[in-house]
Amino acid sequence: MGTTKKHTHLRRQTFVAKKGEFVKQWRIVDATDQRLGRMATEIATVLMGKHRPEYTPHVDSGDFVIVTNASKVALSGRKAEQKLRLTYSGYPGGQSAESYGHLRDRKPELLIEEAVRRMLPKSRLGRVMLKKLKVYAGSDHPHVGVNPIEL
Repeated sequence: MGTTKKHTHLRRQTFVAKKGEFVKQWRIVDATDQRLGRMATEIATVLMGKHRPEYTPHVDSGDFVIVTNASKVALSGRKAEQKLRLTYSGYPGGQSAESYGHLRDRKPELLIEEAVRRMLPKSRLGRVMLKKLKVYAGSDHPHVGVNPIEL
């Protein structure tokens, strides 16, 4: 009979992060002349924590994100005139439509917040992640003391 070799196996263990193990950093994004969708995907990735090697799906491992100059965000093509934001009040005839260009002029923070919100998980964890997003229409923001890093 043949001799059997004993193999020493290395144990591969998956790293699972816990709630308090992450040091949350602050990132800042200047939205001037950046495409809305491409910028929103980068922001959503950082809010979820997917930019970290120790990312765990069920733990909030993302960073805080500050977006400045939201009123200067770019929309490609004719989206400013053609793409509509539909809202419904719940009453008959209560549906209203607003173009993205008009929304950018009226309330630019909402435009970026909604784009990012739709890219986050649709769960309690996603709502917690969205609270870490701070959007401002102009270049001023009250988070100067945290020394944010450029995204």
